[in-house]
Amino acid sequence: MAKKKAAGAAARQQKRRPGRRLGLKMADGQKVLPGNILVRQRGSRFLPGKNVGMGKDYTLFALVEGLMKFSELRGRKYVNVRPI
Repeated sequence: MAKKKAAGAAARQQKRRPGRRLGLKMADGQKVLPGNILVRQRGSRFLPGKNVGMGKDYTLFALVEGLMKFSELRGRKYVNVRPI
């Protein structure tokens, strides 16, 4: 009987899971359409600004057609859509 478990054995037994595909889906200044997903995130790292909605899983999406822009106010990052 072994006195110690093999090093790293618990890590090898865990299932390999695919990544969650989080992050920015559109770039600053890029043209977006209503309903386009702008950011997928866990928690509100980015907050919705003008013409941007937030889903229950904190996904930010465009409400109008326009250009995506980032802004910062009092240390918080906002995502806005400027209509064309």
